[in-house]
Amino acid sequence: MIWHLVATFSAGLGAAGIAFLLRSISRQKLPKWIIPGFAGLGMLGYQIYFEYNWFDHQSSRQPEGSVVTSSQQGEVFWRPWTFFYPMTTVFTVVDTNNLQVRNLDGLTLVEFIEYRFEKKYIDVVTHQRYVMNCTEAQRIAVSDEQQVLSKQPQLVERDSPLFVAVCQSSN
Repeated sequence: MIWHLVATFSAGLGAAGIAFLLRSISRQKLPKWIIPGFAGLGMLGYQIYFEYNWFDHQSSRQPEGSVVTSSQQGEVFWRPWTFFYPMTTVFTVVDTNNLQVRNLDGLTLVEFIEYRFEKKYIDVVTHQRYVMNCTEAQRIAVSDEQQVLSKQPQLVERDSPLFVAVCQSSN
C-alpha cells in the first residue's frame, strides 16, 4: 500500500514537471494553475490505470495451476468513468493442483478450495472449501473439519469454467 501511495505521488510530480517545462517553454504565457492541474491529472490517471489493471496484476500472481472461474465487474458512483467502462472488482480462483478426488458408489467427488479476491480499499481474500459431485454436476460447501455447511447442494452448469476446471482437471 505504501508503494502505491509513492507511485501516485510520483505520477503527480512527473506530470507537474511536464507542466512546469511547458510553462517554461512558453515563456510563462501558460497560466500558473496548469502545474497543480497537471499534478492532479497525473495522480488521477495513475489511480485509474492501477484500478483497471488490478485484475490482471492479481491473476498473474496466482500459482501455476490456478484457474480463474468467475469475475464480476461493477460501477462505483465516486468513480464516474466506471459507468462507461466497468472495472473488475471481484474474481474467484480454483487451484487445480490441490484437488482431492474420491470415487464413492459410482460418483466422482472432488474436494477443492475456491479463493475469492475482492478489490476494496485493501484487497480482501477469502476461501471456501467445496465438494463437487462431477457425476451429477452439484457442489456443496464444507468446513475445514469436513462438516457440511448447507443442506441443499448447488447445481453447476457442465460448461461453466468452475465445472471444467474441477472435474476435467481431476481426470
